[in-house]
Amino acid sequence: MAWLDTGTHESLLDAQCSFTPLSGVRAHIACPEEIAFRQGFITAEQLEALAQPIKKSGYGQYLLALLEDNRSNPRSERP
Repeated sequence: MAWLDTGTHESLLDAQCSFTPLSGVRAHIACPEEIAFRQGFITAEQLEALAQPIKKSGYGQYLLALLEDNRSNPRSERP
């Protein structure tokens, strides 16, 4: 976990550059739907309903892939 102050244009750019090495990692930063799903606040069905309207975007595809990974590996990080 990292907290980065992005109160200025320069600090926002610094924060973005800090995560550039992670671009090859299939993860999103501050993904509220994923967090809610992994914490058990929403079900797989609810996550899918949220992802369907945006399924053509990279973010929607990420959420749907998260569901597929969860179905393939029931030992998810959820409590």
